[in-house]
Amino acid sequence: VQLQASGGGLVQPGGSLKLSCAASGTTLGDYSIAWFRQAPGKEREGVSSIRKGDRKTAYANSVKGRFTISRDNAKNTFSLQMNTLEPEDTANYYCAITSLNPIYSSMLQPTMYDVWGQGTQVTVSS
Repeated sequence: VQLQASGGGLVQPGGSLKLSCAASGTTLGDYSIAWFRQAPGKEREGVSSIRKGDRKTAYANSVKGRFTISRDNAKNTFSLQMNTLEPEDTANYYCAITSLNPIYSSMLQPTMYDVWGQGTQVTVSS
């Protein structure tokens, strides 16, 4: 199973980016999916997730109302639309999946996920 993240780049504050994660070797419909990010010197933090089964979503407080996660099981991909980007959003973004169905409070915990993409850099700067 492999995940390939793409879509990162340099954007000005207030701008938008869309990250994508393509899965190979498995069917995404069987997994809970998530995006994480890690800035230099900081711990990896959960950004957003969609749980398998009931498709419940979770967002970090810092991105609520600005980021939207989505999945396309037919294309075996999932995405993170990021709007109104802020310099604090600068980080390496990682996609991840798990065959587990985490409880809501665990949906953004990195330890719940066991397959990770390679990361894509997002830099928000003027």
